[in-house]
Amino acid sequence: MKLYEYNAFELSEMIKSKKISSKELTESVLERKDEVDGKVEAYLNFDREGALAAAERADRLISAGGVKSRLAGIPIGIKDNISTAGIATTCASKMLENYVPVFNATVIDKLSAAGCVISGKLNMDEFAMGSSTENSYFKTTKNPFDLSCVPGGSSGGSAAAVSCGEAVIALGSDTGGSIRQPASLCGVVGLKPTYGSVSRYGLVAFASSLDQIGPIGRCVKDVALLQDEIQGHDKMDATSADRSYASLYDNLSEDISGLKIGIPSEYYGKGVKPEVAEAVTSAVKELEKRGAKAVPISLPSTEYALSAYYIIACAEASSNLARFDGVKYGYRAKDCDGLIDMYERTRSEGFGREVKRRIMLGTFVLSSGYFDAYYKKAKLLQKRIAKEFEDAFKTVDVIVTPTSPSEAFKIGERISDPLAMYAADICTVTVNIAGLPALSIPCGYSSSGLPYGMQIIGRKFDEQTVLNLALAHENAFGGFRRPKL
Repeated sequence: MKLYEYNAFELSEMIKSKKISSKELTESVLERKDEVDGKVEAYLNFDREGALAAAERADRLISAGGVKSRLAGIPIGIKDNISTAGIATTCASKMLENYVPVFNATVIDKLSAAGCVISGKLNMDEFAMGSSTENSYFKTTKNPFDLSCVPGGSSGGSAAAVSCGEAVIALGSDTGGSIRQPASLCGVVGLKPTYGSVSRYGLVAFASSLDQIGPIGRCVKDVALLQDEIQGHDKMDATSADRSYASLYDNLSEDISGLKIGIPSEYYGKGVKPEVAEAVTSAVKELEKRGAKAVPISLPSTEYALSAYYIIACAEASSNLARFDGVKYGYRAKDCDGLIDMYERTRSEGFGREVKRRIMLGTFVLSSGYFDAYYKKAKLLQKRIAKEFEDAFKTVDVIVTPTSPSEAFKIGERISDPLAMYAADICTVTVNIAGLPALSIPCGYSSSGLPYGMQIIGRKFDEQTVLNLALAHENAFGGFRRPKL
């Protein structure tokens, strides 16, 4: 095996025991990037010199005993909506094409302090708005399992890079499934943590009440390691939860004896491909053999969740993206006839079609005369959905559903049909609405070899139970299957 093929927890031990150096590992990842990124197109900005310099620095610190983190010396890819000082952060948009931040996001400071090696910035749907990474201004990322298919979105670059070995681990962001859905389509593991458990300071906002940074890896242990590193209270983020966090990695266990798994009927019927539902059902049956118990439950408001999500998300996007007006930073239209013309042309030229669609929808639902009819009702429904999950968790420990209603679809297949594209999120948006943790893990493959994902949802701040069940499933299922690139 080449170094980039090993998991992060294995590489950590190899670096610690001096079997390899961070520089050797980073060079292996760089070689893999050169080999496959022309096909996959996961990266927007690959910081080769910075990565090698960081690897050499990590080797010196490790030798001197200066860092204790298990992720010291491990290369990591970063979604391009997470601020990195001195490295362009474009959100895959023309609006921020030349924007280079002067500050790091809190998660980047944490990873740097841990001795991680940032390899570069990964492609995404523009401003995290999309389910296929086709909305990037710069390029369309391909699915490593089938280059004619999408990798999912909006963290498609992150999931694809981890899947094909261009990154050992990666950070994504999840507003309505943007870590879990591409993880499902690319056959990797992705965790959307509890809202407030990871600082959002330095994450370019899409929908502030829903956004959450989270880890992507090829196995459960890698995801636990990365989540350990980034979780925790941050005074720079007013929504950050002020609480203590135990090590998820140290407390991993595949003993699931007596664990009650909720099976909500609403996630296995209309809109979900029968083969996907069957793969998840088979996985649950295997978990029952290992001591868990499946319990039928109902989450009746699920059918309204997609509508509520897009109203809330678009309303917040309309507010958050108002700052991009050509005045302070970012793209500015040229030869304008006054201030108003400059505003209009800058935003018309700087934003892509999907971003403009969501801004207009959000502005509409917040407007006088429509606020009560749409936005207020959506917020009331948000409370109902959260209450239904809360009630369900009184009788079960976790809830298991499909992650995506289908395997990866063809590039271009849904780009002209926004409603069909939005339907890709039907299984994931409820988790963000309720602020819960959820993880996607591979559970099967289509007849053409494309991955299916299983979603495990937990109580707030109970990532441990989610990861433990995922580990038991991973050991039963056989773990990551490498795409043939």
